[in-house]
Amino acid sequence: MAAEPMLDLAGLRALAHPLRVHLLALLRTKGPSTATALGGELGESSGSTSYHLRQLAGAGLVVEDEGRGNGRERWWRAAHSATHLEPADFADRPEAGPALRAFLTTVVASAARRAQEFVDETAGWPKRWQAAADLSDFGLSLSAAELTELNAEVAALVESRRRPPRRGDETVVFQFQSFPRRTS
Repeated sequence: MAAEPMLDLAGLRALAHPLRVHLLALLRTKGPSTATALGGELGESSGSTSYHLRQLAGAGLVVEDEGRGNGRERWWRAAHSATHLEPADFADRPEAGPALRAFLTTVVASAARRAQEFVDETAGWPKRWQAAADLSDFGLSLSAAELTELNAEVAALVESRRRPPRRGDETVVFQFQSFPRRTS
């Protein structure tokens, strides 16, 4: 997979649909797949997943995995390991507003769903994984510049931990959110 791109308006519009966000996430976490297999996993028809995969491909977010399949079977893979979004880049583009809100709403809902799945399944994990997991929430007093710096530091730390899976590893979801909150 290529390096992490900055999400442009075409990519943002492609990801404004929740199913497309889920398809891209599955391709990133589970690897290449077909529309039929992805549809089965998500409870969607292969026609629907095929359509949405083509929309993602049009935005450069997924590509056909030509090394797999045959003439009847089309395999897809994520084009990048992650996608970076700077909402402020779209602040002066009102036409991007609905797509930005739809995408961010899906991201927040997906994060909540993943956390809830872990909570629901906690008892099924070995104690070492239960102890290693963390669902903390911190309140800080920061300037916008300090928050930008903190976000960059966290991103660098997360990137320093990327490596191929090893024996004993699990796929770990690291969810990080930082945003100002009005308290009055």
